[in-house]
Amino acid sequence: MTDEELNLRTELIEACRAMNGLGINKGTSGNISVRHGDGFLISPTGIPYDQLRPEHVVLMNWDASYEGDVLPSSEWRFHRDILQARSDLNAVVHTHSTHATSVSILGRDIPAIHYVIAAAGGESIRCAPYELFGTQELADRVVEALEGRRACLMAHHGVIAGHVNIAKALSLAVTVEELAHQYLLLLPNGEPPVLSSAQIAEVLEKFKTYGQQSKSAEATLRKAS
Repeated sequence: MTDEELNLRTELIEACRAMNGLGINKGTSGNISVRHGDGFLISPTGIPYDQLRPEHVVLMNWDASYEGDVLPSSEWRFHRDILQARSDLNAVVHTHSTHATSVSILGRDIPAIHYVIAAAGGESIRCAPYELFGTQELADRVVEALEGRRACLMAHHGVIAGHVNIAKALSLAVTVEELAHQYLLLLPNGEPPVLSSAQIAEVLEKFKTYGQQSKSAEATLRKAS
C-alpha cells in the first residue's frame, strides 16, 4: 500500500466518522467512495465507523471485483457508476440525513429557495425515483438524477453528494441537508418563492471564482474586469 493510498483510506474513515459527528448520518447507514488508481476505494458494509481501520476500506475495480475479504458497501453500484460516468467527480458521499431524507419521502426536488443551491451545480436538487437499495436500477436512476448536478436525493432513501475530493463532497452533503431543512420549514406556508434560472446562472458564474484564489488568477480576473 502506497502512502497516497493509505492517506486516502485514512481520510475516508475520518469522513465517515465526521458524517455522524455532523449529525447527517446515524450508525453505518451512510457510505463514502473516492477514486483511486484504476478503480476506487469505498467504505465497507456493516462495520461501525469507530472500529474502521485502513485495511477495512475496500479497493474495488470497475468490473466490480475487489481485493481482500472485507465486503464493500451494499451501495457500491451507484458509487461505481457515478465515478465512471462523471470524470469531474472524484468522491461520493451518501447519507441518510433527516431533513433531506424527509424531502425524499415526499418525492420532491429541492427548488432554488436559496442561492447556495448552485453549489450542487444547478437550480434544483433532483429526487431520483425509488428503487431498492443496492440495485443496478437504483444506480441507473441516480446517474440520471445527477446529470448536470453534483447532488441528488433518492426517494424514500437519502442523499448523494459528489465533488472533486472527499472534503468537498462531505461539505456539499451538509449543504443539501441545510437546504432541505429550510424547504421543510417553508412548506407549511405553501410553495415558497424561488430564484429564477437567470439568477442561479449568475450565482454559478460567481461560484467559479468564489473562495481563495492564487495571485495569478486574481490578477487575471482584475484585468478581465
